Amino acid sequence: MRILSVVIPVYNEVDTVRTILERVREVPLPGGLEKEIVVVDDCSTDGTKEVLADLSRDGSIRVAFHERNRGKGAALRTGIATTRGDIVLIQDADLEYDPREYPKLIEPILAGRADVVYGSRFSGGESKRVLFYWHYVGNRFLTTLSNMFTNINLTDMETCYKVFRGEIIRGIRIEEDRFGFEPEVTSKVARLGCRIYEVGISYYGRTYAEGKKINWKDGVRALWCIVKYR
Repeated sequence: MRILSVVIPVYNEVDTVRTILERVREVPLPGGLEKEIVVVDDCSTDGTKEVLADLSRDGSIRVAFHERNRGKGAALRTGIATTRGDIVLIQDADLEYDPREYPKLIEPILAGRADVVYGSRFSGGESKRVLFYWHYVGNRFLTTLSNMFTNINLTDMETCYKVFRGEIIRGIRIEEDRFGFEPEVTSKVARLGCRIYEVGISYYGRTYAEGKKINWKDGVRALWCIVKYR
């Protein structure tokens, strides 16, 4: 039986975590895939931890708790190491990305064409919320710079939706603790010669008032990571 492992890093998402887990549970999967949901709480302080403890009682999700806040990359490192899936998909705990798009994200891997799939917010005709211009500029700049060092032609390196054949992502040593995970893992799958595909996705971005966490310091770190892991 084939398994899709969905890894969800969580930090202070009490307003959204219950909804996103319901959506992940409900989405149907093609090809007879079973679903494994792995959540890592990165030392939340807003009640998220208690919600996750309650939701995990029926055994439908597996939750790990960090004793101190370590960052998204650290949470993913913890979660990915415990997965059993033939395919591993990363899902944020907010509501910016729609789990109903899992079937098209995993299709290139199921079809044997891809080893890694990125969900691009800038490719295709999917809907997206119009938000910060300078975030868009920064994202495109970082993606372009990453492409120059990796010699691949992604349109959205910083996307949350990254899907991997399980043995590939579990074989990668993740070093970055925060959002540097994105350029790090991109560089490493490119260096491995993985077959990388992109599919267009929808995007329902949040403002900072709504809980968005990435900031300019993460952009500076991303620049360093692009050079470091080239």
